[in-house]
Amino acid sequence: MEYRYLGRSGLKVSTLTMGTMTFGGSEKIGAADQADATRQIDLCLDAGINLLDTANVYNAGVSEEMIGVALSENGRRQKALVATKVRFRMGDGPNEVGLSRHHIIAQAEASLKRLKTDVIDLYQVHEWDGQTPIEETMEALDTLVRQGKVRYIGCSNYSGWHIMKALGAAERRQAERFISQQIHYTLYSREAEYELVPVSQDQGLGILIWSPLAGGLLSGKYRRDGGPESGRHVEGYREPPVPDRERLYDIVDVIVAIGQERGVSGAQVALAWSLGRPGVTSVIIGGRSDAQFKDNLAAAELRLTAEERQRLDAVSQPPLLYPYWHQTYTANDRLGAADADLLTPYVEAFKRG
Repeated sequence: MEYRYLGRSGLKVSTLTMGTMTFGGSEKIGAADQADATRQIDLCLDAGINLLDTANVYNAGVSEEMIGVALSENGRRQKALVATKVRFRMGDGPNEVGLSRHHIIAQAEASLKRLKTDVIDLYQVHEWDGQTPIEETMEALDTLVRQGKVRYIGCSNYSGWHIMKALGAAERRQAERFISQQIHYTLYSREAEYELVPVSQDQGLGILIWSPLAGGLLSGKYRRDGGPESGRHVEGYREPPVPDRERLYDIVDVIVAIGQERGVSGAQVALAWSLGRPGVTSVIIGGRSDAQFKDNLAAAELRLTAEERQRLDAVSQPPLLYPYWHQTYTANDRLGAADADLLTPYVEAFKRG
């Protein structure tokens, strides 16, 4: 397992992170019980994963509770970093949602109890809250760090301007700043390359990718001629949205072809592609079963060739976005070689009109 620094910090995290949304969940997304959760955590820790990702809202706190039980036994807590999130509604009251000082601090205390720990290693705001001043949010997060209840802070599902506004508010007050952002970024959904990847590299944020297989759509199981009899998308799960099914299947065709050539699963190919993208620190893997976790874990050792990456890049180019070109040309002299290569297809397409 490879370990990378998480953003502009000294914290090293494994290139694969364990996702835990299935803990205590439903059949639609996966319903691991405590025994399943503990066994799967052991499986991931033994493979070298050192970061577990959850959220207070995952199954109304049950995911955090199950992690707390598992990590409180056999010294597992010393082997694992725990990341959780705050933002969404956790009760009926008017202050049981959002990123106010009241909600953030109350939910941090609740998460600490459920996780059976004294400190949250990475506390992430789950989504932008346009009703609360960003200064209040950043000060509340800073308070938790200064109290020793949180070690690092990050954001999830922010836009580029959200990130810059939050970092600016922290800098003005000499408060703790985000070290990471968690985003959706896959072979099918590459829009993060317009703003989120560049701003992360410029501002020193590590990138954590949620749902890197698009809920299983990029695993190779779902094809034009059908798919599995069970799974999230069979059960009616519709995240992430897929507006262009033909483009999805074109991408999956290449994923499956490369997997067959290398003797690995399509899921491993898609995960290896994500791990090799500029700015990416870690991808979050999940699974309904031990077999799915074991298959995903193997992606940590898969190295795609330049030719394989070119095939995947070519079939998955995102739609052109004109406003991005000004940014591309003005920033190009400050980009590293890997980043310049990332932008080349867009620049050439723009020149052709």
